[in-house]
Amino acid sequence: MNSYLWWQTGVIYQIYPRSFKDTNADGIGDLQGVIEKLDYLNQILGIDAIWLSPFYPSPMADFGYDVANYCDVDPIFGTLEDLDKLIFEAHSRDIRIIIDWVPNHTSDQHPWFQDSRSSRNHPKRNWYVWRDSKPETGGPPNNWLAVFGGSAWEWDETTGQYYLHSFLKEQPDLNWRNPDVKAAMFDTIRFWLERGVDGFRVDVAHYIMKDPKYRDNPPASPGEKSFHRPHGQYDTQHHLYDKGHPDVHAVYREFRTILDEYSTAKPRMSVGEIHIYNFAELVKYYGTPEIGLEFHMPFNFSLLKPEWNAQSFRKLVDKFEATLPAWAWPNYVLSNHDEGRIASRYGKEQARVAAMLVLTLRGTPTIYYGEEIGMTDVKIPQSQQLDPFGLRVPGLGRDRCRTPMQWDASPNAGFSHSGTSKPWLPVSDQYPTINVARELGDRLSTLNLYRNLLTIRKSSPALQWGSYTPLDNVPADCFVYLREAKGQRFLTALNFSSESQVLHLSNFVEAKIVLSTYLDRDETIDLKKFALRENEGILIQLGN
Repeated sequence: MNSYLWWQTGVIYQIYPRSFKDTNADGIGDLQGVIEKLDYLNQILGIDAIWLSPFYPSPMADFGYDVANYCDVDPIFGTLEDLDKLIFEAHSRDIRIIIDWVPNHTSDQHPWFQDSRSSRNHPKRNWYVWRDSKPETGGPPNNWLAVFGGSAWEWDETTGQYYLHSFLKEQPDLNWRNPDVKAAMFDTIRFWLERGVDGFRVDVAHYIMKDPKYRDNPPASPGEKSFHRPHGQYDTQHHLYDKGHPDVHAVYREFRTILDEYSTAKPRMSVGEIHIYNFAELVKYYGTPEIGLEFHMPFNFSLLKPEWNAQSFRKLVDKFEATLPAWAWPNYVLSNHDEGRIASRYGKEQARVAAMLVLTLRGTPTIYYGEEIGMTDVKIPQSQQLDPFGLRVPGLGRDRCRTPMQWDASPNAGFSHSGTSKPWLPVSDQYPTINVARELGDRLSTLNLYRNLLTIRKSSPALQWGSYTPLDNVPADCFVYLREAKGQRFLTALNFSSESQVLHLSNFVEAKIVLSTYLDRDETIDLKKFALRENEGILIQLGN
């Protein structure tokens, strides 16, 4: 019996609740919709854990990432009882529940901030970051910029000071140097752990601790980006002082201690959203066994960055594996609610190769809803966009990858009842052919590729927790690696190009293709010479 835990051997599926399933015909997905689709997730797809994007009460300035109450459910999604039911129903199907936790900022409508901005003398004044104007200019305290554009400082006329907001002005930053803030936020973690939540995805985790001297950020180096995607004015600075101060690690060591206290009953976990592409810096967020552990996994976003190129992907995987401490667990992400969809970034054929990649690498994969059917970005006119980022920085909006899940060919793609006036975002025009119902009946569909991959992975120690060894002496357009555990061995061979590639792997015998991304090969092959078709990945089981 191996000692690996559910968050290591399992596959996480991200649900953006607004866009998954609408059961009350208001055009917005809800918790009851997630409950209705649990059998799809469990029995048809075969995932192990759900990560729910925010469902908290919120004015929705940033669609839930502006939290007005950390311990309740917004009425547009349902009730706290609905969430309890979701946790119960998921657990009865052996699905774990991971929820978003947003520690860097609250909504400006949160009672804490309403108190904080009411008076300089209010006991909660220091719960947020307030500063005087810069004496020399009378303007903002320093040059820090908000991710969504403009200054990170907002003037408050009532009390005559600026408050800090790393994102929207409606999202004031909490002051994590105040012990009362830390205690209150950790209490929200305990609230959800008591209700049976299995883990937390921590939003912009590295932002919570800033430079206590509030020094100006220096200009960015040429080509430097704080995220892998453009962020407009924000990318003009090297964000040295407005996030990621070393004191952040002490906070997450305490956070981990709380999770560990609750893990005596059942394993709990955390994964941090940390946009750091220097692996040596990123792995610091795992903590250390000697000083104290932090995140079970800081999200590894490196595979969001490269062009579709075998050598680029291999170099990033190899470098991450080489940097990772021996005791730490890897993870990979190819898309989420902030990124373009895989089929739009790389192409529909390449998206199938990407599916085999992420589900056969060593470590925990996270799948974004709709990727399993090959959903693509939806072009939404600027006049119809809702994302605050896209409204402030045209061309960089995220609505395109947050459109409703495509369940079937009925009106609104089965996301909402036909009587719904309209879903909150437009449904893709491709929904009559790209949808769950149709793809279930198509043996060669993207959905059935994912189902096959997940089924094989679930029964294979080598793929769940086996070692990773990349193979040299293969064509430059191919990425080939060996996974091995308990005498079981799998080769993954991926052709990143649109031309056939011939491989010569004479060191192996007794090889059988168990899956092709085309879903049309199941045969014994001679590895001394075999071909990969254009844009093909194959999973090969090796004999002893």
